[in-house]
Amino acid sequence: MFRKLLLATACLIPSVAHADWQEGSSKHFLVYSNDSPAAVKAITAKLERFDRTVRVALQLKDPEIGPDARVVVFVLPTISDVQKMMGDKGRNVGGYYQGSYPSGPFAFVPKNSPSESDRALTPRMVLQHEYTHHLMYSNWGDVVFPTWFSEGFAELFATARTNDDGSVVIGAIPAYRTYGIDRMNDVPVEKLMQGGPNYHDGLQTQIFYGRSWLLTHYLMFDAGRAKQLAAYIGAINDGKPDAEAVKLLGVTSSLDLKLNGYGARKLLPATTLPASELAIGEITTRTLTAGEAAVMPARMRSHNGVDQKQAQEVVVEARQLAAPYPNDAGAQNELAEAEHDAGNYALCEAAADRALAADSKSVHALIYKGMAQMALAEKAGNTDPAVWTKARRWFLTANRTDPLYSYPAQLYYDSFKTAKQAPTRAAKDGLLYAYKLSPQNIGLRYEAARVLLEEGQAKPARVAIEPIAYSEHGGQFADTAKKAIAALDSGGTAAALAVFDQAEAKAKEDAAKAKAKPADKKD
Repeated sequence: MFRKLLLATACLIPSVAHADWQEGSSKHFLVYSNDSPAAVKAITAKLERFDRTVRVALQLKDPEIGPDARVVVFVLPTISDVQKMMGDKGRNVGGYYQGSYPSGPFAFVPKNSPSESDRALTPRMVLQHEYTHHLMYSNWGDVVFPTWFSEGFAELFATARTNDDGSVVIGAIPAYRTYGIDRMNDVPVEKLMQGGPNYHDGLQTQIFYGRSWLLTHYLMFDAGRAKQLAAYIGAINDGKPDAEAVKLLGVTSSLDLKLNGYGARKLLPATTLPASELAIGEITTRTLTAGEAAVMPARMRSHNGVDQKQAQEVVVEARQLAAPYPNDAGAQNELAEAEHDAGNYALCEAAADRALAADSKSVHALIYKGMAQMALAEKAGNTDPAVWTKARRWFLTANRTDPLYSYPAQLYYDSFKTAKQAPTRAAKDGLLYAYKLSPQNIGLRYEAARVLLEEGQAKPARVAIEPIAYSEHGGQFADTAKKAIAALDSGGTAAALAVFDQAEAKAKEDAAKAKAKPADKKD
């Protein structure tokens, strides 16, 4: 009846004494941990089995993906280490996933969780929730899902557990959402369907997630209601008015009471996927080179993203750590990234040159070589077409080296905007191709939406914008996306494009003001 769900396998294993940095590599993940090869292979296998279960349960295809579409997972010793990595944002987190980083999605998780109780939101559950979103965006990039369903669906899989025999059970109650599950008066179904939660209001967010999970579970574990759900989502994607779509779902004044009664049951339906259907592909491990291991502290900080102040700290650290390894591509690649983040573009290019001398096919080095030249040209106000063509060639070379990388195509498109030139047809096509390779990348979706709006493609543009609007990770793009959707519905692609233009103009204005603002004086 209900084979459309996925697994979850604990991504955390007990710590061991061995202390070499290892890389676990599979089709969908790159895992880094200061651990034994066997331990890292086990972590990678569990993550890969999670992916496999999703695909088996949802009958998803498993096409080739770009290397920068794989999720990079950094495994740290403790939750405290994860929280330190996150800084002020990490005070209460147990694990962290980010899907909008330009060069690909990543996560930080601890080896061990202090609590795997039924009532705790563990790092395993956080990663399973976020990876479910990752797969939704990756495999259903041309489908619009309402926010309540997107979050309820991810919560449904967050609690998936693996039995001792390797089978997986899906459908367990997220007890960490207990408070919000029965609060129908605060967020009734009609309100649930009007948009996403206010992430600045922790209580409302808790209720939104709890009620979204309950409604999703209620609909998906009954054959008749599942058909209603399919009809509802189909109507949304056919452009039907919200009121018409909601009728197909069977929303009535009594639905909230039915949901409460459903949620109050002692036992709720679940589905089990047998271990025999969850075979995974090849997993390899390798010990990082001395240079790669040495710069790992700086690499993790760079990968996590830095502000201006942090960039100056990281580049000092990266220089010190990479200095003994001038011929190590991994060490020099991290140094190139750190120098670029700190605004030292000539030094970035020099480090990229050293990386390329060690490994001429390093896509990372090719990217940063082009980024450095592009930044130097922009900083100098150089409008010579030959200079910009030279910088773009590095992105083209990176694309030829591995066509499945999405980031070089994105950078190629961005280079025209940076140079204040109209993007070519090839640049636009490249960006849309990159979007198909990495649809979970929010920044890339945003740029693709703009191109689609410029071309008058309303439906594909809405598909690109919708997940941004109510994403917890939407950041600066989320508000613009919400306004663009409203404008698209009321005034078409031109109106939505105007929203994008206004937001970008405001961002430039704010950046100019911040740059012109004098530094605070110290006593």
